[in-house]
Amino acid sequence: MSDALAVVEQQFVAYNQHDLEKFAANFSESFTAWRMPATEPSMQGKQQLIDFYAQHRFNNPALRAELISRTVLGNKVFDLEKIHGLSEQPIDSVAVFEVNNGLIDRAWFYFA
Repeated sequence: MSDALAVVEQQFVAYNQHDLEKFAANFSESFTAWRMPATEPSMQGKQQLIDFYAQHRFNNPALRAELISRTVLGNKVFDLEKIHGLSEQPIDSVAVFEVNNGLIDRAWFYFA
């Protein structure tokens, strides 16, 4: 298993367990995320990630991600997911994770 695949799988499992400590351990201190088609980051820094998931995701017991498919291209992992628990119907999402030095450094999120 590639380093990129391993770290993305670890964060995916921790996400579904709502384990904030294990989840955050997979991200770099300089983590940056974009909610596309944004041109400015929606999240910058590991602490902002921790705060967001503590306050807006892992406090929701219905939250879970269903992995539909996963593709690895070098240090990038593309996950097609259905996100359950944020609305009445699951939300289709593509998450693109860039892994550097064994940690998720950047991510781009696309929602249908």
